[in-house]
Amino acid sequence: MLPKKFSQSIFLIIMSLGMSIIMSCVVTLVNTGFNDGFFERYFNAFTFAFPVAIVAAFIMGPIAKIIVSKIASKD
Repeated sequence: MLPKKFSQSIFLIIMSLGMSIIMSCVVTLVNTGFNDGFFERYFNAFTFAFPVAIVAAFIMGPIAKIIVSKIASKD
C-alpha cells in the first residue's frame, strides 16, 4: 500500500491513463476508421497521448481545484 500523501498523484496518473486510452481510441477511429492497421495506429497515438495527458493533468489539476472551490457551494 502506498502512503496517502501520494494519493493525488496516483489519482492523476490513473485518470490520465484512462482518458488517454479512451481519447486516443476515439480520435484514431474517427480520423482513420476501423480498418487494417487500426490497432497499430491506436497504439502509436496512445504512446504519444499518455505522457501528454500526465503533464496536462499535473498542470490543470491544481488549477481546476481552485476554479471548483470558487464556483462550488460551501455546504
